[in-house]
Amino acid sequence: MARSPLVDRLRASAPQISVGVLTADWLTLGSQLEILESAGVELLHFDVMDGMFCPMLTMGAPVVAGLKTRLLKDVHLMIEDPLSKLDAFVAAGADIITVHAESTRHIHRVLQALGKMTNANDSNRGIVRGIALNPGTPLEVLEPLAGEFELVLMLAVNPGWGGQKFIASTCDRVKRLREIVRDTALICVDGGVTRDNIGSIARLGADIIVTGSAVFDGKAPLENARAMTGALR
Repeated sequence: MARSPLVDRLRASAPQISVGVLTADWLTLGSQLEILESAGVELLHFDVMDGMFCPMLTMGAPVVAGLKTRLLKDVHLMIEDPLSKLDAFVAAGADIITVHAESTRHIHRVLQALGKMTNANDSNRGIVRGIALNPGTPLEVLEPLAGEFELVLMLAVNPGWGGQKFIASTCDRVKRLREIVRDTALICVDGGVTRDNIGSIARLGADIIVTGSAVFDGKAPLENARAMTGALR
């Protein structure tokens, strides 16, 4: 199966941030997305939670579709049994779709199905297939899935709510993950990211770092986004 051309684009831009929209000011969302674009952000991160896989209930495919933006849509599905819901998120314009290894008995089937789908924004662009791991999930679960994903998302907090502190053991997990995937997949780190630790996370080998509240909290998203991207350079 051919690799999505988006993988090469993202690798060329690495390391970069993917900004979580959940903590934005939704009353002024249009202008906030324009601010992110002006700060050089390329990825907009959607935390999709169904209230079953993790405690919170957030958004669905209609929200992903409704946000009109030039940013790439990075969709993180924290939901039970995602197979039947993939079509809706692909139709909503997702460029990256990440599913959890823990979310279904048949994760291999989910990744295979996703690999056959066409990007709704550009049929030549492809969709990046991501596999996410909770903090307590061993890296060994990736071995039988080799060749079926282009991105691994390492959660540095337990899924379900914001404001948690970065779990220190994630550092060793990311280093081990880089040895396992080498250049065959992008590495994404999500959870507990701040202006103070983003540089050290990037040095571990992360290609994409998800941050939400660190950008939008404090009501200075342009300054925060520029500071975060600047720290990666």
